[in-house]
Amino acid sequence: MKIALIGFGKMGREVERIVKEGEKHQIVSVSFEKREDLPAGRQACLDTKGIKKADVAIDFTAPGVILSNISAISKIGTNLVIGTTGWYDELEKVKKIAAKYKTGIIYGSNFSIGANVFFQVVKVASERFALFPQYDVYGIETHHSGKKDSPSGTAKTLGRIILANSKTKKVFQNERVNRQITPSELHFSSVRGGANPGRHEIVFDSAADEIRLIHQAHGRQGFAQGAIMAAEYIKDKKGLYRFEELFVK
Repeated sequence: MKIALIGFGKMGREVERIVKEGEKHQIVSVSFEKREDLPAGRQACLDTKGIKKADVAIDFTAPGVILSNISAISKIGTNLVIGTTGWYDELEKVKKIAAKYKTGIIYGSNFSIGANVFFQVVKVASERFALFPQYDVYGIETHHSGKKDSPSGTAKTLGRIILANSKTKKVFQNERVNRQITPSELHFSSVRGGANPGRHEIVFDSAADEIRLIHQAHGRQGFAQGAIMAAEYIKDKKGLYRFEELFVK
């Protein structure tokens, strides 16, 4: 499979490293090689000729340029993996772009295989604890100081899963709460600092005991492996897909 990299920061370089080590796929194009190209969203930095040769493009850029990237790459006719987060309010636009150009697009809040299994674990736990009203639930996420969005896409996904399965929680609350929290609010705190590549913790707590479910990334390798797995999946497909769908029977 021929891959075009859109963005060549830490994640782009990690994808390149794993592709080279695996010798199964090939990087044929790199766009937005320089970080300073991202804020302006300069489409001149898109290697359109190289992207056209690729089976799939993998985007790890920034929320501010992702929509224009999706549109330009879909117009070329190349399928796309979107590892960038912080743009999900534009999902309907992206769905229309995929339909218009008959391309396949897959996105995910977290491309770690372990994190996506973690989503399933949290879903089952939420269903079970919904039977026992004495248990409250909250979340904590920690990311490195360079993380661009807060809360993370992973935190939002975990919140969506819990809200869908809880009998009491109705609102995802990530803001500072200068008051007593209401029973219907799922409080999810975000911490930014240091070099942590990503830690997400869900706590089910009662007066009797607590259960903590934790996913801790050790580096970027898992995210890159998942992005390549997503590229293999989307290569010959059309339409808009979520990466977590691959983990649901």
